[in-house]
Amino acid sequence: MKRAYRNGEIWEFEKEMSIKGSRERRRRDEVVLGLDGGTTSTVCVCMLIMPFDANADASLPQPLPVLSRAVAGCSNHNSVGEMAARDTLEQVMADALLMASSTRYDVRAVCLAVSGVNHPNDQQRILSWLRDMFPTNVKLFVQNDAVAALASGTMGKLHGCVLIAGTGTIAYGFTEDGREARAAGAGPILGDWGSGYGIAAQALTAVVRAHDGRGPCSALTSIILETLNLTSPDELVGWVYSDPSWARIAALVPVVVSCAEAGDQVANKILQDAVYELASSVKAVIRRLSLCGEDGKDNFHLVMVGGVLEANKGWDIGREVISCVSKDFPGTLPIHPQVEPAVGAALLAWNYLMRHNF
Repeated sequence: MKRAYRNGEIWEFEKEMSIKGSRERRRRDEVVLGLDGGTTSTVCVCMLIMPFDANADASLPQPLPVLSRAVAGCSNHNSVGEMAARDTLEQVMADALLMASSTRYDVRAVCLAVSGVNHPNDQQRILSWLRDMFPTNVKLFVQNDAVAALASGTMGKLHGCVLIAGTGTIAYGFTEDGREARAAGAGPILGDWGSGYGIAAQALTAVVRAHDGRGPCSALTSIILETLNLTSPDELVGWVYSDPSWARIAALVPVVVSCAEAGDQVANKILQDAVYELASSVKAVIRRLSLCGEDGKDNFHLVMVGGVLEANKGWDIGREVISCVSKDFPGTLPIHPQVEPAVGAALLAWNYLMRHNF
């Protein structure tokens, strides 16, 4: 089946671009692609290759040579299926290259970091998709999206721990000698507690429990019903199951936060539970990798990524998580990334090329 793209095939635009002549000219125009594929959206950046020593302490070029940025929908194959995930990835990469006036033949490396990559089989499946899309000389890397999030805080170096708390959640850690460990990240059915979905689902459950007499009354009932334009908690069942997508449910997190800030005890308990779950995930990774050394006091970087961890007026889940982790591991050094995970993925590809002199 042919996939339509703009005025023709998805890569039709490449035919309209002139083939670069000399090797020197091609070298200046070579690029890497970094992709961050989450449950809600997929971002691809196209970054120009500029020489630097990835093993040195020298600063990266500022600003980073990002030529373009493209956005598409969900690329998690567990959420939308393999065909839809592949189509999304191909579209967003084509968009980024077109906006950068580049083609696949200018690409030296692609680092794809996507949620749902939980096993080597997942990596090999997606690598096979990429091999079908790019010339054989292109270096291809597939990772869980947490890896790109970590790299966005460490500027392309894999050492430390990252906590992602958006629609879903995962804690992922790396040591300098290449060991890695993760906690959570198994999706809502297996308990992504502390995630946006988990927080909102608990709030919806609290409304239902209050309505049928199994739980305390809460301001969540009236505010959630108003937000969803519903008149009774009985209507929540139809609203939820008409489209139980994770991001749609997670969009209710601001409602829970606003109720907690107004003093609602049920909403506050939900957020406190979220802090405990998120901190527990981070602590599990720290212990498994001994990131803080044998005495638990060595410094390590904790990269904080995701909308759930952003500060609000009276509730700052990220700050509370850091406080909880630091009580057990005082060497925790929190980082709030200055670049997005897709740029982190591009830096991983870039660093690989520089280290191996490709």
